[in-house]
Amino acid sequence: MLPWLLCGGLAVVIVVLLVKLWLLRRSLDEMVQQLGDRLSQNTNSPIFLSVRDAHARRLASELNLQLKRLRRQRQRYQQGDAELKDAVASISHDLRTPLTAIWGYTDLLEREELPENAKRYLGQIRNRMEAMTKLTEELFCYSLAAGQKELNPEPVDLRRILEESLMSFYAAMTQRGIRPDISLPEGAVVRMLDPSALGRIFGNIISNALKYSSGDFTAVLEENGAAVFSNSVQGLDPVSAARLFDRFYTVETGRGATGLGLSIAKALTERQGGRIQADVREGRLFITVCFPGEWGRS
Repeated sequence: MLPWLLCGGLAVVIVVLLVKLWLLRRSLDEMVQQLGDRLSQNTNSPIFLSVRDAHARRLASELNLQLKRLRRQRQRYQQGDAELKDAVASISHDLRTPLTAIWGYTDLLEREELPENAKRYLGQIRNRMEAMTKLTEELFCYSLAAGQKELNPEPVDLRRILEESLMSFYAAMTQRGIRPDISLPEGAVVRMLDPSALGRIFGNIISNALKYSSGDFTAVLEENGAAVFSNSVQGLDPVSAARLFDRFYTVETGRGATGLGLSIAKALTERQGGRIQADVREGRLFITVCFPGEWGRS
């Protein structure tokens, strides 16, 4: 009789342990699922459990405490980031007025009879002013691109936008003796994108190519929505190429570069669900921007 009682008691203990193990596993699954939801969503809802296990509830309480601290830090970061972008936009905008005045005075000076040394100094001043004006414009554009300004996606033809962007740089290419090699698909490549942002992406990439090119330029648009721009370069290695998208990063061969053009292109590309990358192969810089997902084709 005693052995049967022992077996029955042992069976009860095993069942109880299995139930507690199942409840613990259920509570862990609930915490994992809710933790992922809380991290991906901007919500103040805490993690709650359907079980009453004291250890599980203590773990959930600690997770709720850490989530609360994380939300506060995220809010401070977002507020500071927005204030910084607004400040950059305001400063770059305010710089335009004195720069315009300086341009006016230099134009007046150029009409005067000046000694050769003064003319040379005035030329240097104009060169520095051009660089400062460009940097100011890039700062303003970057603050808009990286800010929370809503884009307005609509069906756009990548082929048409790329053609327009290339045509806008025709004079600059001709001046530098560059005859671009362009390959475009016969039909339209349509995506849901903001046309203005797409034009700035292509324009910044082409402008970057003109700064670093050793005399050639190739643009290829594929039917899958990938645009590949390439040009021969000197002194650019794969490590430097990967940093071209960093803000204010330039290389020695850049002509008047501010280090913001490709950073803006990257921000606008990623905001529209695209991908952009740069690499160097056999002395050529390749910049690829891709917008996957076909909306339609004509």
